[in-house]
Amino acid sequence: MDENGRVRWGIIGCGDVCEKKSGPAFQRADGSALVAVMRRDLGKAKDFAARHGVARAYGDAREIIADPEVDAVYVATPPSSHAEHAIACASAGKPAYVEKPMATSVAACERMIAAFERARVPLFVAYYRRALPRFLAVRDALSEIGDVRVVTAQILRPLADAERSPATRPWRVDPAIAGGGHFVDLACHTLDLLDFLLGPMSDVRGAADNLAGAYEAEDTVSLTARFPNGAHMIGNWCFCADARADEVEIVGDRGAIRFATFAHDPVVIESRAGKRALDIAHPDAIQQPLVQSIVDELRGRGKSPSTGTTAIRTTRVMEAALARRGSR
Repeated sequence: MDENGRVRWGIIGCGDVCEKKSGPAFQRADGSALVAVMRRDLGKAKDFAARHGVARAYGDAREIIADPEVDAVYVATPPSSHAEHAIACASAGKPAYVEKPMATSVAACERMIAAFERARVPLFVAYYRRALPRFLAVRDALSEIGDVRVVTAQILRPLADAERSPATRPWRVDPAIAGGGHFVDLACHTLDLLDFLLGPMSDVRGAADNLAGAYEAEDTVSLTARFPNGAHMIGNWCFCADARADEVEIVGDRGAIRFATFAHDPVVIESRAGKRALDIAHPDAIQQPLVQSIVDELRGRGKSPSTGTTAIRTTRVMEAALARRGSR
């Protein structure tokens, strides 16, 4: 830490996600400072540093990990390199905060956790919905709907024009880089949030298909699971539909809660006391509440809700859902 007791951060992979969603959070969180950034294109790293007031820019991840004035590292690269960079941080004795999904496989997640346990430094994962006020309000409202019986989740989106051509196709639908398609990139947020709200899922069964044939990854996935209290989970995700939906419903024996994972729709709570809606805005830097919890933990002032131990559970659920893929 610096002379003011601030955790000094470095970022590996200062791309688009760092511009607003995460990068500013390291500068705004109490007890935190962003001191260095890295990107393989050094010119782009320097440009990010200049625009965001960051002192140093690097073109090699090894340099930022070795920087003695970097206390902790945020790994914001695509998932295929998460394990490599995170394990290098552990080897250097530095905590890491890794973008979601944690890695491209359960096996890679296990290697990461083992490396940080050996180094005796913490590993955090960017499932930032666990710390957002909107979803903390959902957790607080669970007592109003009694015992949870069934949970349904659905995301529907049309196939994007850019996904139809190899020349414009985003890396997020390249399994070699992303570990899967949009299901892995987006459904992980819903699945991890439900783990946070209701506990780890078990008895996960799924089916995955590539129905549109536009790219290699799955574009349609369904799954069923159980929560610790026995409640059932049913989820559907389709990224080649002629419709749009973003819905989660938690139904208890005395009411229900409905909310969106990504859209800014109000949270709707229906119980014996009546119906009400909570319109809770996200912070400008959406990862800031989770980053604050991580900084607090590193300063010995609390615990973060999103760690390698919690995040691997979400990867296990997704891996189980993708295990049975159709031939289309």
